[in-house]
Amino acid sequence: MRFSKSVELAWNLIAHSKLRSWLTIIGIIIGIGAVVAIVSISQGAQQELTSRFGQLGADILTISPGYSQAGGFRGFEGGGNNGGTGVNQKNLTNKDILALKSVPNVKFVMGTVSGRADIKYLDKSGSANVQGVDTSVWKDIVTTELDSGRYLTKSDLYSVVLGYGRANTYFGKPVQLNRQITIEGKIFKVVGIFVESGGGGNDNSVIIPIEAARDVLSDVGSSEFDSITVKVDDINQMNQTIANIENKLMMSRGILKATDRDFSISSVLELQRTIASTLNTMSIFLAAIAAISLIVGGIGISNTMFTSVLEKTREIGIMKAIGAKNRDILAIFLFSSGMIGFIGGLGGVILGSVASGYISLLTSGASAGGPGGIARIFGATSITPGLLIFAFSFSIIIGVIAGAIPAYRASRLKPVDALRYE
Repeated sequence: MRFSKSVELAWNLIAHSKLRSWLTIIGIIIGIGAVVAIVSISQGAQQELTSRFGQLGADILTISPGYSQAGGFRGFEGGGNNGGTGVNQKNLTNKDILALKSVPNVKFVMGTVSGRADIKYLDKSGSANVQGVDTSVWKDIVTTELDSGRYLTKSDLYSVVLGYGRANTYFGKPVQLNRQITIEGKIFKVVGIFVESGGGGNDNSVIIPIEAARDVLSDVGSSEFDSITVKVDDINQMNQTIANIENKLMMSRGILKATDRDFSISSVLELQRTIASTLNTMSIFLAAIAAISLIVGGIGISNTMFTSVLEKTREIGIMKAIGAKNRDILAIFLFSSGMIGFIGGLGGVILGSVASGYISLLTSGASAGGPGGIARIFGATSITPGLLIFAFSFSIIIGVIAGAIPAYRASRLKPVDALRYE
């Protein structure tokens, strides 16, 4: 039997049982659509997560005074203060910075201080967290880009870089470059403004040279730091670098037991890996749930094919009586089940693409006026050709496999028995 004739007869099987066939196809469409939507949202979320953490700096470590016994995992053992459960909180000093500079794979080291301060621009005033940075290395460590102006340099003393929100909305009117703001009565010149980060990140930053910070912040010591930022040379050696830093600081600070540590190390890279792993696990779980509908759809295809075999038994007997072979009957029913998978896969790919785009639109709209956060992460979708081809092919394969047994049974019918079937 010619190929075109087999395809024509296979299509007739579907056309003569429209309701049953379309109910089966709808089940396949829903299953494939759910898988495409879930996987695309998961891939988009992981790409968005990687991008956001990349902006924070995957090669950056932050060392803070105080150690929390409740650290979640190695490389991100709390941050800042001891969180209420730490021991022996002790400020970081120049001695610690000198010790860190000798650690292999450490590229830059910068101490920072911070504190609340009164700030004023024109007739508007308020209170903000002010951060003092070492201008000799800050430009090499900072990961946030500038919307306008420049970064702080070694020649700056009473200069300031503002976050986008702080410069554009905090004072009720935009702060222009080269204008002056007052911090604790001292006049600072605005030399740079960070790019907008969606309400988070550095939007509310007030960055000044560390010498000026020690001058305007009353609770900052002359040789102590609130935190130390370390930029590594090779992120592939991050875990070993963290271990070396721990050992170096313990020796420098005279700590003999790891349980007596009075500092914490936080790593953006480790946090990124943990969240990405969690997202991946969740996505696999959700995709597995969606795949159940594909199994149900496959059962539906089998049921449709079994019913078609029963309905077409006499026709099968006539075809065999006039010369059709077992492989011809097998091909007709396999083509029929494959067509159901083809139509279901095509509809599922379209449904999944539309659904993921709509979900992205909804989450983007919901987070447009807020700080972004998790809504913005899941608002990013990634529909790749590979994903669509896989989902489409998988649907056809499901259809063929589900129709294999009914097709085989149809091909094994004896002409005499089939012609006698009522």
